[in-house]
Amino acid sequence: MSIEIKVPPVGESITEVVLSRWVKNDGDAVEMDEVIAELESDKATFELTAEQAGTLKTVANEGDTLAIGAVVCKIEDGGAAPAKPAAEAAPAAEKAVVAEDKSAAPVAEKAGESYATGTPSPAAGKILAEKGVDAATVKGTGVDGRITKDDALNAQKTAQPAAKAEAPKASAPAAPVAGSRNERREKMSPLRKTVAKRLVTVKNETAMLTTFNEVNMKPIMDLRGKYKDQFKEKYGVGLGFMSFFTKAVCEALKDFPAVNARIDGESIVYNDFADISIAVSAPKGLVVPIIRNAESMSLAQIEKTVIELATKARDSKLTIEEMTGGTFTITNGGVFGSMMSTPIINAPQSAILGMHNIIERPVAEKGEVVIRPMMYVALSYDHRIIDGRESVGFLVRVKQLLEDPARLLLGI
Repeated sequence: MSIEIKVPPVGESITEVVLSRWVKNDGDAVEMDEVIAELESDKATFELTAEQAGTLKTVANEGDTLAIGAVVCKIEDGGAAPAKPAAEAAPAAEKAVVAEDKSAAPVAEKAGESYATGTPSPAAGKILAEKGVDAATVKGTGVDGRITKDDALNAQKTAQPAAKAEAPKASAPAAPVAGSRNERREKMSPLRKTVAKRLVTVKNETAMLTTFNEVNMKPIMDLRGKYKDQFKEKYGVGLGFMSFFTKAVCEALKDFPAVNARIDGESIVYNDFADISIAVSAPKGLVVPIIRNAESMSLAQIEKTVIELATKARDSKLTIEEMTGGTFTITNGGVFGSMMSTPIINAPQSAILGMHNIIERPVAEKGEVVIRPMMYVALSYDHRIIDGRESVGFLVRVKQLLEDPARLLLGI
């Protein structure tokens, strides 16, 4: 008896997912609750598990877009895959990189090979095709000998010289030349499509405006330099700029509640809490995990939460709950060297604060020109709900708190 494994519901607004990777291969024996595949939605990556022990029979392929409830695979009774006939195993053996002297590897020969042996993953196949490397010359280190992306990247350095030695004339046209007009086409990921759609929607449906100011970062940098070692020794995390900005934002939101509100139909929803979204650049695109009730957290708690969420984002382990909601967003383009920008609002929120890089510049203080580490900050806001007085006042309040960090402790 076999059962069908279908795409489970992963969120109210999610109607389809992409099968990003098979963890187990067709014909593999799987155990109950063992991870067999990874599904990617427009918000997060999910693991698909086996609902019973048995033999996996794949239905969908990597890269397929599947609707919620669609059949991904089947699991048949029996803990091992039936042995393949010699006629079917021969093509797989030809594709794999196998030692010609069979007596030198008797264990591998007895173990048998699956169809995946010597077969590149979609990403690996693309890399090998672009570099002109034959998959048959690459040793796969993935499951059942599958050629992974890392195998393909490593093969570029070893396989290209060999190709040049065998056919020097043929390799010459492949070398890039000035003025070449090569192009490649890649399918947009669900996350990238959703980000693009939402950004265009925000631009079209909000009265977005941006106001700027600059912050003298010397007081905070002096404070960090004085206490960073003691802070890390006590709390186990470094003292970064993000915790100061988050605390400053939470204090400023108390004075300007409209910045922490949102429009819902013909109503304005005000929040008496601050769920701060932190924009993080992940391998698959921009994600915005949330620090819940940041207004009640200490600097150390904020730093720990930021590190935890950023690590999950880079490992594609964020859950939908960790990215749903949020009342205000902070984005830091300064880590990439941005001098100034106009960040786009993270709907349905009404405002977003942009941090930028710190540059030493001459500024006037008490009638004298001095060199100070300065940062431009930008607040993009929805003018339908936030007036100019509130937006400018909010940003000035953030500036005051950052230039005099003692205010963050005293709440003044």
